[in-house]
Amino acid sequence: MGFYIVQFLTGLSDASSLFFIASGLSLIFGVSRIVNFAHGSFYMVGAYLAYTFISFFPQTAAFFWIGVLGAALVVGIIGALLEMSILRRLYHAPELFLLVATFGFVLILQDGTRLIFGAEDLLGPRAPGLEGSVNIMGSLIPQYDLVLIVTAPLVLGGIWLLLHRTRWGVLVRAATEDREMASALGVDQARLYTGVFFLGSFLAGLGGAIQLPKGGADLLIDMNVIAAAFVIVVVGGLGSITGAYLAAVLIGELSAFGILIFPQSTLIMMFLVMAVVLVIRPHGLFGQTGDRDAGSGGSTLVLLRPASKKIRILGLFLLAVIALLPLCADPFQLILMTEIAIFALASMSLYFIMGPGGMLSFGHAAFFGGGAYAAALMVHYAQTPMELALVMAPLLVGLLALIIGWFCVRLSGVYLAMLTLAFAQICWSIVFQWGDFTGGDDGILSIWPSKWAGNQIVFYYLTMVICTGGILALRHLVFTPFGYTMRACRDSTLRASAIGIHLHKHQWLAFALAGGFAGLAGGIYVFSKGSVFPDEMAIARSFDFLLMVLLGGIDTILGPIVGSGAFIWLFDTIARIEFWQLILGFVFIFLVVAFPQGIVGYFNNRLGRYFGDNHHPSGSL
Repeated sequence: MGFYIVQFLTGLSDASSLFFIASGLSLIFGVSRIVNFAHGSFYMVGAYLAYTFISFFPQTAAFFWIGVLGAALVVGIIGALLEMSILRRLYHAPELFLLVATFGFVLILQDGTRLIFGAEDLLGPRAPGLEGSVNIMGSLIPQYDLVLIVTAPLVLGGIWLLLHRTRWGVLVRAATEDREMASALGVDQARLYTGVFFLGSFLAGLGGAIQLPKGGADLLIDMNVIAAAFVIVVVGGLGSITGAYLAAVLIGELSAFGILIFPQSTLIMMFLVMAVVLVIRPHGLFGQTGDRDAGSGGSTLVLLRPASKKIRILGLFLLAVIALLPLCADPFQLILMTEIAIFALASMSLYFIMGPGGMLSFGHAAFFGGGAYAAALMVHYAQTPMELALVMAPLLVGLLALIIGWFCVRLSGVYLAMLTLAFAQICWSIVFQWGDFTGGDDGILSIWPSKWAGNQIVFYYLTMVICTGGILALRHLVFTPFGYTMRACRDSTLRASAIGIHLHKHQWLAFALAGGFAGLAGGIYVFSKGSVFPDEMAIARSFDFLLMVLLGGIDTILGPIVGSGAFIWLFDTIARIEFWQLILGFVFIFLVVAFPQGIVGYFNNRLGRYFGDNHHPSGSL
């Protein structure tokens, strides 16, 4: 009995540190609607700063807690400075473009932390006076865990008092409910946003600092913890601090006891919980039906039009350049162009549901990696020829997308995005842990093209034909009656329903089509590399596709193609430099600040009149 009590208390302890970062994330999102991927980095920086402060001060209980609070305070200041210096300049841009900026913060803080503190993992120091354990019916639990259990409700109570008993808290709640109305009533949004970012970053830093004696500090905890934080925020309900605490407790306890029943479930337990909760309660445990979450992927202000004659001539010229490239390019350049074409098709399939479809997805890598694994498994186990594998891969992935999409299209905004992330993480876990069949972390090797396509130039042309054909097919769908219906559903669900359009049916089909084309990209990708690993289905790959779409511009069809090229070229060029993540992060932030509508969107607005579209340049491509 004592063992289970200790296990329960351990779950509460783990939930406490997660609650700190989740509560801060919920506050920031509730007011600013920013999907802040850098929040995990604030958690990481808080851990490193706490280690530095605690090591510098005398080893007493008072100085230990001073070090923890001091680290959280510094992180809060860092968050406020980032908001004032960069994010404030981007509030006029579409909400999703701020995501690129926060991803830039992740890269900067990652390499900045490594530069300042070093690359070695740090073992967390013991909390003075709390080094011992408490015996509960024969089982021991650290004293520090009991302190964490008490601390979280105290912080929850403090946040509640701040939000409900102060004028600033009233303004925060007003902005959370309707920030436009709050602004119309004279609320200084700039100061309010800065204050919220300070508090949210402070809580993230506090979470990282206070967990130091339990988990230490390393450069990977930012990405590990941010996924859990998003899960907790979504399960609890966006903007609900109480919901965040209860969701953290739920996730903590299920993880604590789930490992006893299903040891291999630890990788996906929280995502399974999120999927179940969102299917049953689409707005989370404490979310309101009318909650306004992050907008859809597309814009309701841009009218896409078929390309003008000049644009088509330019497109034919670029295709001619691609066709003649093997005559003057070296082998490495051909490999790079092949990869750009594959990722352009994958990002175009994501754009298809984000732009015209208005459905945000954080789990598109499930379909890309699914196509790669489908092709690889057929070749590995059934000696399926490449040609048949490339036909079957998108069909099988399209079927998978139909299954996943049936659940996802009933949600919207961040809730939909997080459900796609949950399903993608479940798929990744299956591939990663089913080593006897999928090869696990070792992947599947020696998956090569057919003999006739074994030549690099031949495979280059094959890739260009397949990817160009897929991109053109998706573009054609955008301007079919089905595409116009998708945009009608995106722009106004009420009007679409009023005229008899079945919203979920069209979104479901669009989801399946996007998944199938992503599976086709994954299929050709595995033959280009000769192998496939679980990383192709991981969260990072999904974010790569999202960044490609946003960098190019979500209001233009050409955006994902240009974004893919820019992303791959930047990564290939900068990754050769030491501390390349630091440089790439600054580049991402520069691109967002300089091109708030994406690269193609920016140049369309400036040069659209020269290409025959004087009415709405953004829609010419």
